[in-house]
Amino acid sequence: MKKRSMETSLADHRGKLIRSIERRLFLKQGLSLGALALLSGCELTDGEGVQKMLLAMSRWNDGAQAWLFNSTKLAPEYPESAITKPFPFNAYYGEDEVRLVDAASYKLELSGLIREKKPWTLPELYALPQTSQITRHICVEGWSAIGKWSGVRFSDFLARVGADATAKYIGFECADDYTTSIDMATALHPQTVLTFRFADQILPPKYGFPMKLRIPTKLGFKNPKHITAMYVTNEYPGGYWEDQGYNWFSGS
Repeated sequence: MKKRSMETSLADHRGKLIRSIERRLFLKQGLSLGALALLSGCELTDGEGVQKMLLAMSRWNDGAQAWLFNSTKLAPEYPESAITKPFPFNAYYGEDEVRLVDAASYKLELSGLIREKKPWTLPELYALPQTSQITRHICVEGWSAIGKWSGVRFSDFLARVGADATAKYIGFECADDYTTSIDMATALHPQTVLTFRFADQILPPKYGFPMKLRIPTKLGFKNPKHITAMYVTNEYPGGYWEDQGYNWFSGS
């Protein structure tokens, strides 16, 4: 009886400890692999078990971040004197491998839950009302830089083409074979901009010509460059880094 009572007490204590840690993790939006492995009984040498655990926690973290996301809260904006010079290049390949897109033949392809799916040429995109922002790009690698980006507010563009604003996701395909996707709330955020210019000049190839989606409320890898196609969907689209285990929501 004493042994059983002790086991019950230990189980209760373990359950309280787990709930306590979960509360702290929720506030931090993070997770200690070692602590979770200890409490879940998952061996770190059990590759499949660890992967399942990490996937489950990543999905939990996505949901928590989405719940905390405020679609009206603005990221900080800065004066031109704060712009980082030179602004760093960043991609999953070297700068000497930057993709060159032909402006004359370029067309932005639209698909999915969009009413008007006609492709858009660059002159048509450049003719849309433009806005500018000076915001901080935050990289998952730990560095950040401030730049000036100009283009069409993404929510305005989505309204113009008749995108279903009740859908869950928007996915992107790029000329450099990169893919990513974002939630609709982020897409409709007032600072999410489909940009065509950097530092008041046509977007240079190394920064994403002909267009980059600038999302100051997300980490840098969620800001796709060289965009060639986008689609609206209710099915989870994933992405280049997301499919390799990076947190999908990745709010900054």
